[in-house]
Amino acid sequence: MERVAALGLDIGKKRVGVAGCDGTGLIATGLTTIIRSSFVADIPQFEAIVKERNIKILVAGLPYTMAGELGFQAQQVQKYAQKLAIALDLPLEYIDERCTSLEAEEFLKAKKQFSSWDKGAIDREAAAIILQQWLDRRRRVNTVV
Repeated sequence: MERVAALGLDIGKKRVGVAGCDGTGLIATGLTTIIRSSFVADIPQFEAIVKERNIKILVAGLPYTMAGELGFQAQQVQKYAQKLAIALDLPLEYIDERCTSLEAEEFLKAKKQFSSWDKGAIDREAAAIILQQWLDRRRRVNTVV
């Protein structure tokens, strides 16, 4: 079985939730939250994660509007994600991330780990949901003959 080395990203204006997966590509987990300052300052943090985990692909959540269109926020996410992929020399894929932050918040509440003060936890969990969706879709596509 091919090793999966993907990094899930929940890109926001202030923070980027980051998730990774086990080598089998079955389970995504939140890793960290990067507080955005400037793109140049953000890059070394991503480089360290990519090197440590031997990442081969970036998976970014794309916040489509409820009508399924690319709004302003989605365009901003695309710009950041594309610049990041170029800077890290990695391929980039997108996953529809509508409602992942809400889903992440509900998940953390159910686990009794929710704090309205810890937005980073929500971002990490949202990144894990984004990556898990990508992993699940990838597995379904690879099992269809």
